[in-house]
Amino acid sequence: MIRIGLAGWGDHDDLYEKGLPARDKLKVYSRYFSIVEVDSSFYAIQAAAQFERWVSDTPAQFGFIVKAYQGITGHLRGKNPFESTEAMFAAFRESIVPVREAGKLKAVLFQYPPWFDCTRENVALIREAKELMGDVPVALEFRHQSWFAGEMRDKTLAFMRKEGWIHSVCDEPQAGIGSVPTVLETTDSNVTMVRMHGRNASGWNQGGGPNWREVRYLYRYSAEELLEWKRNAEKLLESTREVCIVFNNNSGGDAAANATELMKQLGMPTQAFAPKQLDLFE
Repeated sequence: MIRIGLAGWGDHDDLYEKGLPARDKLKVYSRYFSIVEVDSSFYAIQAAAQFERWVSDTPAQFGFIVKAYQGITGHLRGKNPFESTEAMFAAFRESIVPVREAGKLKAVLFQYPPWFDCTRENVALIREAKELMGDVPVALEFRHQSWFAGEMRDKTLAFMRKEGWIHSVCDEPQAGIGSVPTVLETTDSNVTMVRMHGRNASGWNQGGGPNWREVRYLYRYSAEELLEWKRNAEKLLESTREVCIVFNNNSGGDAAANATELMKQLGMPTQAFAPKQLDLFE
C-alpha cells in the first residue's frame, strides 16, 4: 500500500472553500489524502484532547505521522520547560495516546537537525530516544551528510534495522553537508516514510533570515520528477508493506497539487480541489 499526504493541513488553500473555519479543515483534508504529518507537535507538545479531536475528525483508516517535539530532537534553542529528559519524553508519549489507541499512528518522526552529525555521542542519544519511546513506532530522518557518506551508509542502515527505527527517506536538494542523499532502502518490513522537501538547492541553506523556511521549501516537482518517485515507491514496496509519502514543499502552495499528481500517476483515486469563488473586491 502507498499512502500520500501533506505536512500539516491548515495552509493548503487549494483544498478548501474560502472562509472554511480552521476547525473544519482536517475533516475536509481527509477527503483528499489518507495520511497527514502533524507539525504542531514539533513546536509544542500538544494536549491529548487535541489529538482526540483530530482522531474523531478523520476516517477509520486515516493515518497520522507525528513530528517529535523539538526539545527531544535537539532543535530547541531556549530553556527547556521540562525538568528532565525523562519527563519530556513521558509528556510526549502521553499526548499521542489517543492516536495510538485509535490505531491511527503510523510513526513518530524524529527529524534531527543539520548539525546532528554521525558521532558516538549522537548514536547514544538516538539509542536513548528509542528506549524512552518504548514500543511506539518511530521513524528516523537525518539532515547531516555524514550519516550516509561512504561506508557509513550501510552502517547507518544496519543500525536502524537493529535498533528498530523506520527509515524516513528524503528527497531534498544536494546542497552540502546539511543535506542527505535519497537512500532507497527500507529498515522496517511494515512501513517506510518518504518526505518530499523539494529541490531548491539555492534556498536550502539560507537559514536565519525572516523568510528562510518559505525559501527553503519553495519548489514544484515536475511530472517527470514525480514519475521517478512513482518508480521509487514501487521499488520500496518490494521490501516493506506500506510506504507513506509526505509532501513538504508548500512554500508556494505546490504540495497538494504535487501529491495529487503522484496519486494519479499511481492510479489512485483523487478528488478535484475546492472551487475558487470570484471575489469582486480583490
